[in-house]
Amino acid sequence: MTGTTTTATLDVAPATLLGRTVDYKYVVAAVFVAALFLDILDTTIVNVALRTIGTELQTESIEWLVLGYTLSLAVWIPASGWLGDRYGTKRVFLAALVFFVSGSALCGAAQSIGQLVTFRVLQGVGGGMLTPIGVAMMFRAFPPIERARAATIVLVPTLVAPALGPVLGGLITDTIGWRWIFYVNIPVGVAALVFGLRYLREHTEPGAGRFDVPGFVLSGFGLAAIIYALSEGPSVGWASPAVIVLGIGGILSFLLLVWVETHKPQPMLALRLLKDRLFATTNLVMAFSMASFIGVLFVLPLYLQGLRGLDPFESGLVTFPQAIGILISSQIAGRIYGRVGPRRLVTGGMAWAALSCSAFMMLGLETNLWIVRGLVFGRGLGMGFTFVAVQAASYARIAPSDTGRASAIFATQRQMSVSIGVALMATVLSGFTSLTATPSDPQRALEGYRWTFAVATVLAVIGALVATRIRDEDASASMTAH
Repeated sequence: MTGTTTTATLDVAPATLLGRTVDYKYVVAAVFVAALFLDILDTTIVNVALRTIGTELQTESIEWLVLGYTLSLAVWIPASGWLGDRYGTKRVFLAALVFFVSGSALCGAAQSIGQLVTFRVLQGVGGGMLTPIGVAMMFRAFPPIERARAATIVLVPTLVAPALGPVLGGLITDTIGWRWIFYVNIPVGVAALVFGLRYLREHTEPGAGRFDVPGFVLSGFGLAAIIYALSEGPSVGWASPAVIVLGIGGILSFLLLVWVETHKPQPMLALRLLKDRLFATTNLVMAFSMASFIGVLFVLPLYLQGLRGLDPFESGLVTFPQAIGILISSQIAGRIYGRVGPRRLVTGGMAWAALSCSAFMMLGLETNLWIVRGLVFGRGLGMGFTFVAVQAASYARIAPSDTGRASAIFATQRQMSVSIGVALMATVLSGFTSLTATPSDPQRALEGYRWTFAVATVLAVIGALVATRIRDEDASASMTAH
């Protein structure tokens, strides 16, 4: 049955691997986890090497290595749902993987900053489509009753990769050189590509409709413009003409996008799905949780490196226990989700994360690093419960034919939330100290870090309050019988 095309009902017959029968859902999981791990790892592993790359290529424009990739993601994430439905999830997913792996190889061989930024954009084309299409494949392969298990699988690359990135990036940069930060993607990516070509099955949706050009242009420009403004605002100033023009332009594009997409019979972004109470609530919870989670993940290494004098590798080792905490709690959440329900898991997880985050406000200039490790571990425990329950519940009332469009909305919201969280933290912190230079007044810088942790705590508290609006009966399809 390998390679056959299906439509609304996905063929989930077992696959044969090396003479053994394996549930097809685990075939999808294997390919998706490998690709998603590389995609997310790439967003953090590069940050560690930025200064080294800038020195070797003799440029001050190193921020475009991050911005180029992020803006490319912003353009292609909204279109991913339609592309997968129209041309087939297998075909588009593997094409995205080819873009990502090819871009990685070219990045490693780049000889100038212009080439490197161009190839990072190429990487972003693939990266922007991998996650939404992969999630749609996963949630079509796993029945609703097993969505919590699927969510725990997705969490492995989603949360281990950002934690591992600084550690691995620092080690590679200090030993064999920054180019291998990109080259390490190639063997894993090629293996996932070959495996996917052999074992993934095609899936299309007959109602995909024609390509929504206005929706693509408005969503691509709007999301990219807002993310650019949020990324550059803290460093160049929110009064900068470019930041103001692109920020306002992006907001206007989004407002126009809502009108266009709600007046088309087959829009690229199916915003009608947000009329579903559960899907809308879980997206809102995820927005606040990701803004808080990634915001702290952005600020904490700055505290450890800029204020405490740790190198990137040492800093990564201090923050890594957060991933361990998430992995532990996610496994527990996957097992108890059906009995406890998403409302209590998400609310409790966000409340615990907020409590742990508030403890960061007590950090000082000489706080024992084992205390920091304990705090990030505790925060990880809370976030694991939240992420599993939100992922499992979000698609409980979404029809299989709408899964691709729903995952595009979910991924778009998440990308926006990440940018907003980092922009908030960077703006608050820049009011007290430089984000890059060694602080001239450590005590004032410490005050700035404490305020950023306060902002992250407030975001987590709001997420917990929104989570109380989740109704377990709405997510009954994803829960086992009591």
